[in-house]
Amino acid sequence: MDTLEALRSRRAVKHYDASHVMSEAEQRELLELALLSPTAFNLQHWRFVVVEEPALRREIRTLAWDQAQVTDASLLVVLCADLASWQKQAARVWADAPQAARDFLVPAIDAYYRDAPQVQRDEAMRSCGIAAQSLMLAARGMGYDSCPMDGFDFDKVAELINLPSDHCISLMLAIGKAAIPAQPRIGKLPFDEVVIRNRF
Repeated sequence: MDTLEALRSRRAVKHYDASHVMSEAEQRELLELALLSPTAFNLQHWRFVVVEEPALRREIRTLAWDQAQVTDASLLVVLCADLASWQKQAARVWADAPQAARDFLVPAIDAYYRDAPQVQRDEAMRSCGIAAQSLMLAARGMGYDSCPMDGFDFDKVAELINLPSDHCISLMLAIGKAAIPAQPRIGKLPFDEVVIRNRF
């Protein structure tokens, strides 16, 4: 599918064909496309928890206001962020860069993130948001629908997936074949109200 058409036709679909199975090859392609998303300083904060166990999906559904897409979608991904990626990954992800770039960037990353927990969280969340959009557009391009979700108990889902203490959950994403088409778009704010030229 054309990228522009994927953008125009992507919708938050709530009802999925629970019998549809996404192949492992499709899942891998989808996730590999998401890994092409940009991240601050190339730190690749995101971690994609693919929830496959039916029992675990059912448990998560009870923590998500019983939303059917949690169990019925072909793929359920909990997008998480490694808040300490700046400490763990900086030297690793820049190892193949020219020495001058490494000498500049690795200390700059440390200086930017150290003792700045809000910056650490903000950057990780931005990275996950970009990756989520990549996943949704890639899914649409592959003929799938998706639904980004934040309507769930983050702390309890974190417990269920054994989230490390230096990670946080950004959102969940359900992906699959729509069983019921999305409702028509409503309530879109006017272009001139949301697009500001230069200053408010």
